[in-house]
Amino acid sequence: MLTNELTMNLVHLSDAPAIPGLTFRPFCGESDYPVMLTVLRGSKEADQIDEVETLAELTNTYTHLVNCDPYQDVLCAEVNGKMIGYKRVHWRDESEGNRLYIHFGFLLPEWRRKGIGRAMLHHSERRLRVIAAEHSPNGPRFFQSEAADTQRGTEALLLGEGYQAVRHEYLMVRETLDDIPELPMPEGLDVRPAQPEHYQTIWDAMNEAFRDHWGYIPQTQEEYERWRRDPKFDPGLWRVAWDGDQMAGMVLGVISPAENAAHNYKRGWVDDVCVRRPWRRRGLARALIAQVLQIFKERGLTQAALGVDTENLTGALRVYESVGFCPAKRYSIYRKPLG
Repeated sequence: MLTNELTMNLVHLSDAPAIPGLTFRPFCGESDYPVMLTVLRGSKEADQIDEVETLAELTNTYTHLVNCDPYQDVLCAEVNGKMIGYKRVHWRDESEGNRLYIHFGFLLPEWRRKGIGRAMLHHSERRLRVIAAEHSPNGPRFFQSEAADTQRGTEALLLGEGYQAVRHEYLMVRETLDDIPELPMPEGLDVRPAQPEHYQTIWDAMNEAFRDHWGYIPQTQEEYERWRRDPKFDPGLWRVAWDGDQMAGMVLGVISPAENAAHNYKRGWVDDVCVRRPWRRRGLARALIAQVLQIFKERGLTQAALGVDTENLTGALRVYESVGFCPAKRYSIYRKPLG
């Protein structure tokens, strides 16, 4: 039986299904991380999502949240005291002027299609409306979430709740590293090893380059700290191009040992590809990607992956296809006006 203290901490969802032992509660702190990780991994495995987080990565994420108080903005679902799902909300401002009220969640597959996810979505929207009421109403405001094409239930839920897909992204995979093209660097540019004194400059250059992208959200110093402290942070996988003392562009590689172990992959991620405006249309991105692929090969990997906006105005999709990447999965961003 629940103690009085635990009962007081429960969150009531009026539209929750009548499932014996089903309760909802707030986030309780670091002690929740291991069980959240179990839910996260079980949910992603069921949804055929390759990414695999570790406890250290989850901890790093929650240590550096932006516009999110987990003690108010995370809802945990339990059955007989065992966590079966959780949902988190936060808000961000796009450079285009939209304010986004974002929610996402994870639910173990055996508890899906019972009304739990819908009730948690409604709770997230209510919480986001409370947050929005504290903000100036100037400019367009939207609820936002996303789903992969393998998350049929999530897609159906969002569409049924009035959301519309507004943008699509591809997970692209290069299945082999046996035929990496040899591509010359543009004249006048050279690649130098990334030193610690360069990290902030690299971060700032990424922010500048990505400002042209749809849905761009200016990154904060807190997010820099999260990036810098990510357990997968490995500048040895990067290629950064310079034009004298100016940073022209970069391709940052990442390897996830946990993901590779879980799926029996030997995969590297081409995580960030950006070229600053004065150096675009000269073949720099393709040359740097080829160099990062070669690093992956030297590290014993056999494939590479990346994500791309399907309507990227800089032609990124064509660039990636030209160096051997093919679409493998589609992700969609869903929005609904916050009326």
